[in-house]
Amino acid sequence: MTRFVTFLLMAVTLAVTACSHPDRLPSVPRADTTRAQPLGIANARFFADGDVSPIIQEGFRSLDREMAALKAEGKNPTRANLPAAYYLAVSGGGDNGAFGAGLLNGWSETGTRPEFRMVTGVSTGALIAPFAFLGPQYDAVLREVYTTMTPDRVFRARGLSAALFNDAMADTSPLADIIAKYADEKMFAAIARECNEGRLLLIGTTDLDAQRPVIWNIGALAASGKPGALQLFHQILRASAAIPGLFQPVMIDVELDGKKYQEMHVDGGTIAQLFLYPPALEVGRLMKRKRVAYIIRNARLDPDYAMAERQTVTIAGRAINTMLAASGHNDVLRTYFTSQRDGVDYNLAYIGSDFTLEKKGEFEQAYMQALYQYGYDQAKAGREWHKLPPGFAQQSASPKN
Repeated sequence: MTRFVTFLLMAVTLAVTACSHPDRLPSVPRADTTRAQPLGIANARFFADGDVSPIIQEGFRSLDREMAALKAEGKNPTRANLPAAYYLAVSGGGDNGAFGAGLLNGWSETGTRPEFRMVTGVSTGALIAPFAFLGPQYDAVLREVYTTMTPDRVFRARGLSAALFNDAMADTSPLADIIAKYADEKMFAAIARECNEGRLLLIGTTDLDAQRPVIWNIGALAASGKPGALQLFHQILRASAAIPGLFQPVMIDVELDGKKYQEMHVDGGTIAQLFLYPPALEVGRLMKRKRVAYIIRNARLDPDYAMAERQTVTIAGRAINTMLAASGHNDVLRTYFTSQRDGVDYNLAYIGSDFTLEKKGEFEQAYMQALYQYGYDQAKAGREWHKLPPGFAQQSASPKN
């Protein structure tokens, strides 16, 4: 992302005032943000920073569906004897998503990869999440996506004038085509079936108008049967990876009291680069059940040392990348402390310092293929999961005073 950030900052320095820009419908009024329901589906999405009761209700509905599915299999489930619930959270990271793709494929090869009751994804993690949710039968497609990707299949760069007259420095129509190709009606129908079994697929975006994190309930969309639900699914995936200023935002239509509005949605990583569930949920108090969480951080968690030149653009770009890295590290810590509070077994995977290949550009195929293989090899060798975030192991190993 470094080259992108630098490019954007250079363009912005040329912009004194914006003479024109793409049109849009009015945004949802501040007081009505939570009342707006895309496609009229009440449980299509939740605001992660607000009242968690709608999310709790959706969790209990999914539990009821799970118990019904178990009974249909001839079992006699109660809330006291439910099987372990496995969760997967996949972070953002752009082309570093090749790591997560490789890890999932390698994990499948070991025969130990569980079926996840819940999968969450942000940014590139949002693109991985549906494949991970549907299981190893989609591994070949996931491998294809993350080992054959090239810049021209993701975006088309716009000229410097885009800083003045457009909504981003790049057009992501090519990415929209990739999403439509793989996230097709067959995948959508499969997600709906799994939703009816009590499983959850959740994708994070950022409502830029409201400055709020949004959790999209993809299973509810898929099971709704609403015209336009598949198109909205495509929009959500594209929005979750829409880095503000670099990739164009996604305008999502909503209707409220007979009036039409548009919400501007961008990369979920603008607020959080990964999420397991909102910390206010406190799942440990809701129901006793063994829970195991797997967190895939598609990034390194050690400092990325580089000498910064004494140039305004270089310094600003370096500072932005530092803030993004710190934000991602904080997300890892938040999920760790939340899981420890709630008695959830915590497992973290990330790109280690032993991966030393430097990429020459964004979405460079050789880099992504090498990173995919690294993640695959880590999983095959059983070295992928860490019980503690970086730094905690060293601290716990140090002698007490």
